[in-house]
Amino acid sequence: MSKPPERGEPYGRTPVEPVRVIRSRRTDALAELIQAFKEAQEREREAGDQRAARSAPSASAEDTTEELPPVPPAPSTPPPEPPPRGSVPRSAPDWTPAGAGRGLRRAAVAVAIAAAALIGFGCALLLPVRGEAGAAPAARPSGGASAAPAVTVTATVSVDPDGPGTLREGDTGPDVVALQRRLLRIPDVYRDGSVDGRYDSTLKEAVARFQLWYGISGDERGVYGDDTRRALESRTALDHE
Repeated sequence: MSKPPERGEPYGRTPVEPVRVIRSRRTDALAELIQAFKEAQEREREAGDQRAARSAPSASAEDTTEELPPVPPAPSTPPPEPPPRGSVPRSAPDWTPAGAGRGLRRAAVAVAIAAAALIGFGCALLLPVRGEAGAAPAARPSGGASAAPAVTVTATVSVDPDGPGTLREGDTGPDVVALQRRLLRIPDVYRDGSVDGRYDSTLKEAVARFQLWYGISGDERGVYGDDTRRALESRTALDHE
């Protein structure tokens, strides 16, 4: 008894392998595509040539162009006369509408300034007249003589920066004597000093020494002012006080 073939085995014949089918390509379609592309390029080239021909100026248009007649020269004007010496040259007037407007504005401003000046001058004249009308008339001297002009004397009063009653080098008098006596009561300030009523350099040095030792800074150094006076009088007393 024959053995049946196994699964997948052929029945006693050579197996047939699959054959690859190669289809032939149509070359005529590619040729047609290339031909169409060439024709499109030719048409585009011809269209470009036509546009260039239309844009170029034609010879007939150049022939029909006429030249414009020459412009006649402007009439010669005589040169302006030079201005006289010392005069300021004036510029030519501007007759344009803008220039006329500017001229009108300038004229209006000048008129306004002149009117304001006249009004101010009139007010300045009227104010003194009104003040003199309200005042009593001054008495005139008899005999028709004209009155002498009034002279105003201003007295200048010098104010001592160190206060009234300030003593300094060069002064003399009883106030200087009182100062010398008081300084003699302060130890080692005016040692063996004289009481002669003269504010000399020795007394100035004694006053400066007193100011330095007791911290008095309100007066000038060596000047017996208000601050130095109060400090000295608070520390000393004279016999008649």
